[in-house]
Amino acid sequence: LLGEGRGFEIAQGRLGPGRIHHCMRLIGLAERALELMCKRGTKRIAFGRPVSDQGVTRERIAEARCMIDQARLLTLKAAWMIDTVGAKGARKEIAAIKVVAPRMALEVVDRAIQTYGGAGVSDDTPLAMMWAGLRSLRIADGPDEVHLRDIARLELRPLVAPR
Repeated sequence: LLGEGRGFEIAQGRLGPGRIHHCMRLIGLAERALELMCKRGTKRIAFGRPVSDQGVTRERIAEARCMIDQARLLTLKAAWMIDTVGAKGARKEIAAIKVVAPRMALEVVDRAIQTYGGAGVSDDTPLAMMWAGLRSLRIADGPDEVHLRDIARLELRPLVAPR
């Protein structure tokens, strides 16, 4: 223990690695939603053919894959930065993944829900519960605006003269 009055410092030291853990879980959840979207797309028939044969569904699937991989790479970069320069030196990357990963996962789940139609918002799939949990997480771990403010501040720091 660091000593009396340093509890907040200890808690702050755990936030960076904890956020990496959250983002890894979100990436896994998005992968599951993409898998469900692909399976449903091949089985659901609309206008005489599987919805996965339709351009809009293929575009949703492709964009979901791109978003997941982008979030994964940004999370890996943040983890690497923590390993090499510490959580304090990786603040900008940690803040970035805190914005990017939940937004990505929510968007992928939303696209999967769309592929399921009405069944996507029922208890017949895990998608509605995933969506609700993700939306809550975007608030619970600090609003995006706070993280975006920190990213901008850190980005501008080298250009702004000390006051």
